[in-house]
Amino acid sequence: MKKVLYLLLVAAIISSCNSKPEAPHYVIKGKLIGADSITFILQKRETGKFVRLDSALVVKGEFKIEGGSVKYPDKVYLFQKNKKGGLAFYLENADITITGSIDSLANAKVTGSNTQDEFMAYQDSLKPFDKRIAKLEEEYEAIKKTGDKAKIDEFEKSNVSNFDKIDDEQKLYNKKYISNHSKSFITPSILINLSYELDAAEIEAVISTMDTTVTKVTVIKDLQARVAVMKTVAIGQKAPDFTQNDVNDKPTSLSSKIGKSKLLLIDFWASWCGPCRAENPNVVKVYNEFKNKGFDVFGVSLDRKKEDWLKAIENDRLTWTHVSDLKFWNNEAAKLYAVNSIPANFLLDEKGIIIGRNLRGEALANKVKEVLGGK
Repeated sequence: MKKVLYLLLVAAIISSCNSKPEAPHYVIKGKLIGADSITFILQKRETGKFVRLDSALVVKGEFKIEGGSVKYPDKVYLFQKNKKGGLAFYLENADITITGSIDSLANAKVTGSNTQDEFMAYQDSLKPFDKRIAKLEEEYEAIKKTGDKAKIDEFEKSNVSNFDKIDDEQKLYNKKYISNHSKSFITPSILINLSYELDAAEIEAVISTMDTTVTKVTVIKDLQARVAVMKTVAIGQKAPDFTQNDVNDKPTSLSSKIGKSKLLLIDFWASWCGPCRAENPNVVKVYNEFKNKGFDVFGVSLDRKKEDWLKAIENDRLTWTHVSDLKFWNNEAAKLYAVNSIPANFLLDEKGIIIGRNLRGEALANKVKEVLGGK
């Protein structure tokens, strides 16, 4: 009997020595009220495109996705097949649980991911900024309801600086957060959102504060590639030429417009872009005031449907030259100029040198006045 026990013990020891520990991997378990016979797709974003990682069928509100090992915590998206909207969260090698309702998937609770917990804490830290903005917006809406144009104009003039101040404070906060959390894997997403308002040198400066373990992630590599393009269209550089069809399907190049005016504004916009449409009246005002003094506009649309593009041109009274390849965010000129958000613009002198970028509101009028003169 002792011999048998001894042999069993030896066998157990040998077995434990030969077995390999389970490799770190992720397991996602979900329980969503109201979901049944639904397919979920798990994706992540790379180089501007969604890459499918896995999928799962929801049965009676429950699903499970078990994948391999991820190199680092990464932001992923859980979508309901053939439907817009979804849940964004940080995936890492851990047991992750998602609970909530199918009717509000974006607000589902995610537990088990330390990186997700860190991101939620960061989101909470932004609430003071959100509250200040919300208060100003509530005041603005209340004044607009009165219909008193004088009061509306007064509020807009007196509070533009307040909105800008809050925005600048939040930008500074985000920069400091990234610097103070150099090893955090939520910082790439923070920087991506911040980067739309930064130039190439500023983006590089923020990246330099990050730990090398973080700068190796795909998001930062993609951003560094964009920075390289941004440098080619920085102030002081000659604007790269491109050709796209105008509203009459005639190929029209940027170079054909350079030199015909003292200043040329390349204006990236789209009919579906609310902020673009809101900015259009300002561009029209500057154009009408200075078109006889040497100012012109070259509109580049990121539209997909020609009829929407043409209708917006007519409705907004945009009487300058317009071009588009109707490729939406894949617009070749937008890629050439590293345009990742609109409205966006580049102001060129008569030699085609970029002397200003992303000039909106009074900033555009002031720059044109500075160069061309005026009241």
